[in-house]
Amino acid sequence: MSVHTPAKKKITVQTLIDMKRRGEKISMLTAYDFTTARILDEAGIDSILVGDSAANVMAGYETTVPMTVDEMIVYAASVVRGTEHALVICDMPFGSYTNPTQGIDNAVRIMQKTGCDALKLEGGAEIADTVRKIVEMGIPVMGHLGLTPQSIHKFGTYAVRAKEEAEAEKLLRDAHLLSEAGCFGIVLEKIPAALAARVTAEIPTPTIGIGAGAGCDGQVLVIHDMLGINKGFSPRFLRRYADLHTVMTGAVEQYVRDVKECDFPNEKEQY
Repeated sequence: MSVHTPAKKKITVQTLIDMKRRGEKISMLTAYDFTTARILDEAGIDSILVGDSAANVMAGYETTVPMTVDEMIVYAASVVRGTEHALVICDMPFGSYTNPTQGIDNAVRIMQKTGCDALKLEGGAEIADTVRKIVEMGIPVMGHLGLTPQSIHKFGTYAVRAKEEAEAEKLLRDAHLLSEAGCFGIVLEKIPAALAARVTAEIPTPTIGIGAGAGCDGQVLVIHDMLGINKGFSPRFLRRYADLHTVMTGAVEQYVRDVKECDFPNEKEQY
């Protein structure tokens, strides 16, 4: 007699809000392709972020600024096709939401073309009106405060943000503004842990930390970083769960040797 295993329920933005209310931590990782998304989904991840970090780890750009809406659509649609359970969030890239009208147009296009569940925008008070308008269109929005990589040319560095009182107070105000504008979640990147914990305690919106301490409602890492595919990138907040760079390099080197020495294919590997 076979035992029927019930399918996992699809996670929604409301699921994440309910998880915060229950005190249950939220797990999130990035993905940019069908195969990786399917692995993350099968492993039980709560949410997958199709980050514009694809600019760095997939396209080889130095910053996220060059990413376009068209490129994000290709990555996000691939992830959606590999996902059944996890909530899929797509970054809106640099320059795609400079005003509410442009933001709405690009948000609608990304949602229609990818089938993703939500979008993520960087910024605080400057984009609050755009966030509000997109949410009014029925599109869930996640915010992003602290280190905002799309503003790298403004900051000039990837150092920890909001260490000074003035910037910390602005971040706190921005978090409240984004929450009031309708954001279902806010990523807090590379800010002091005490500040992130304060934000998390003060707003009903779930917070997802990356380099923001354990006080956030959830955590996110770039998949290439946590699996050790990226060599030489070792910020304090990163925990490596594997060393795939070494594993993959070794496998390729062995393949090259086998081909050169006529060991591959062998008798059992040909027709």
